[in-house]
Amino acid sequence: MHDAPTQAAEPSLAAGSEGKEPLSAGLKQRHLTMLGLGGVIGAGLFVGSGAGIAVAGPGIVLSYLIAGALAMLVMRMLGEMSAAMPASGAFSVHAERALGRWAGFSVGWLYWFLLVVVLAVEATGAAQIANGWVPAVPQWGWVLLFMIVFTVANLAAVKNFGEFEFWFATLKVTAIVLFLALSLLAVFGVLPDTAPVGLANLTGQGGFLPHGWGGVISGVLAVVFAFGGLEVVTIAAAESDDPARAVGRAVRSAVWRILLFYVGSMLVIVTLLPWSSMEPGKSPYVAVLDSIGVPGAGQIMNIVVFVALLSALNANLYGSSRMVFSLAERGEAPRALLKVSGSGSPRSGEAESGGGVPRRAVLASVAFGFVSVLLNLKWPDSVFLYMLNAVGAVLLFVWGLIAVSQLRLRPRIERETPGKLTLRMWAFPYLTWAALLAMGGVLVLMLTDEAARPQLLWSAGATGLVLLVAGARELRDRRARR
Repeated sequence: MHDAPTQAAEPSLAAGSEGKEPLSAGLKQRHLTMLGLGGVIGAGLFVGSGAGIAVAGPGIVLSYLIAGALAMLVMRMLGEMSAAMPASGAFSVHAERALGRWAGFSVGWLYWFLLVVVLAVEATGAAQIANGWVPAVPQWGWVLLFMIVFTVANLAAVKNFGEFEFWFATLKVTAIVLFLALSLLAVFGVLPDTAPVGLANLTGQGGFLPHGWGGVISGVLAVVFAFGGLEVVTIAAAESDDPARAVGRAVRSAVWRILLFYVGSMLVIVTLLPWSSMEPGKSPYVAVLDSIGVPGAGQIMNIVVFVALLSALNANLYGSSRMVFSLAERGEAPRALLKVSGSGSPRSGEAESGGGVPRRAVLASVAFGFVSVLLNLKWPDSVFLYMLNAVGAVLLFVWGLIAVSQLRLRPRIERETPGKLTLRMWAFPYLTWAALLAMGGVLVLMLTDEAARPQLLWSAGATGLVLLVAGARELRDRRARR
């Protein structure tokens, strides 16, 4: 499946897509569906959305619509390619097939680096919440506990990852559904001691667009990265019984529901409360629950955010281990990482006994992730900040290569294996080009925004370094073939 040739010629897609993953098939459709739904519901929504409301006002609804539409287009492209060519390396494999080894190498390693660095933020954030509940256990002790628990879960069997994510996502989705239901009742004055709020908060305080369209665009910049994480579902689909069918169903069910959750949440928040009362760093969800008289709203949201952080930690550990394993399969990472637990056919029941797990890849990812955690605890405002800035805009680079890969691969799939196009990108190629232009627009916004510019420049530096290494490898291989 990952045997994309190193030559420049376009390889046949039919042969490569028939290979079998050496990993187990322990994930079920319910795991993938909930992973798709819960993968992007995290602290960025529950807490970070306050910053977006502060800069865009009620127009944050439009900001989320724009950012969500971009994420939906990217997922549709990725879903199309993953359904036709399921692989544990997902978009890294697609990029290699479409553009060459340099692209697969670059996007794979950049995405791995992104996951293991962000993992540190999630582990530290969850530890801070837990330390507030049980101060007797130091923050580093909680970090150690979380890392051990999720490492063991990922080493045991892929079904453990699936079960963890299923229940984590179920809790997060349930929390948002309950929040939306309570908020709508409050909007219409159905709850005790409430009256219909009308449109006062949407049209007052400077109107629906208090900062104009510039505020909406700034809001897009503040919220677009909250949609990162959807990509993991296409990586996980390769470890299901029917990857092509599973990824198609997961993508279809996830994208519109996530948009509904995000946009729906923002709409009820800015309807119930004046946007000017929102403070960056404080959860608007807590503010709404407090306003409608839900007791212990702060602690309730603390629990939800805690679960969201642990869920993201688990998903990032899984995604990073599969990405580096896929790189090793294609000769882009040390071959020692190819060791898979168990023996025999990984799709003959070994998922139940823990077979088919790339344990060395898991340990390599968690080791670097733990280094990132230590750097975050020791030097959060210096060394780790530089690392975090270095991955700040990497997601856009990954999304961009997904779009370019889809532009290159779609005609080849139609020509060579048209029966595998079970999930098609809408209005190809026009919406793919529109998505690329939107990503370019976000990059321009980052360059002109003082707060976001350091992230863009550091990320550009990290991307340039990886591309330099990829180019050097290409030159070495060409010389070796002469």
